[in-house]
Amino acid sequence: MRNLGVVALCAMVAGCVTAETVQFRPSNPQQQSLIRDGQPALVSRQKNSLVLVRPASRQIQTNGRPVFVLGINNLSRQPIDFRVSQVEAVQHVAGSDFEMKVVTYEMLVQEERNRQIVAAVLTGVAAAGNAYSASQAGRGHYTTPSGRTGTFYSPTAAVIAQNNAAVQNETMIAATVESGQRNMAALEQSVIKDNTLMPAEWYGGQLHLAPPTDAGGGSKTYTIVITIGTDRHVIDVAQGPAGV
Repeated sequence: MRNLGVVALCAMVAGCVTAETVQFRPSNPQQQSLIRDGQPALVSRQKNSLVLVRPASRQIQTNGRPVFVLGINNLSRQPIDFRVSQVEAVQHVAGSDFEMKVVTYEMLVQEERNRQIVAAVLTGVAAAGNAYSASQAGRGHYTTPSGRTGTFYSPTAAVIAQNNAAVQNETMIAATVESGQRNMAALEQSVIKDNTLMPAEWYGGQLHLAPPTDAGGGSKTYTIVITIGTDRHVIDVAQGPAGV
């Protein structure tokens, strides 16, 4: 009975499934499904280019952004261009197609900047609170056995509290700045951007997509079209609850 209660609760809140996985469906003879480091992957070959795609993580958070790692190889004898603006993603729902926005490097950087502004404001509020508390340190009230009351002030206690607050505030501010710099560096290194590939050159990075529309707990299907020069790589993806 206890297990039945857990199952019923999962069904009511639909919150027991918090992660999803993806599978690739080859759409033509030039594509092949693979497993790379325990994860599904797909190789797509066209006349002048080859694309290797796999999920960036083993699981995707439900209602989160799918992130894929693309590897692109120039098979031609001429330089070819890859442009993020030419990548398309379309979700298929009940016979209709809906655009899934490609989240570009520039968009991700702006999101990180906005996050840093919020973090800076919150850090400032916390620092101000520390400073105010320190300014009140060393002050207190006393009551004598005879019932007499009064106030006192300890300069030593005040200096110690203010110095501690200054150290705490400096540490908080430094941690906020360091986190922002680290996140910016990670975006610069990992997210795919426009790039000209020389003959035989490999290039790659993360491709971020807007979350697909919920399919009532079932599988979500969408297509990613990656254009490289004159080649079009059509990647069919099925995303569903982990373990299904």
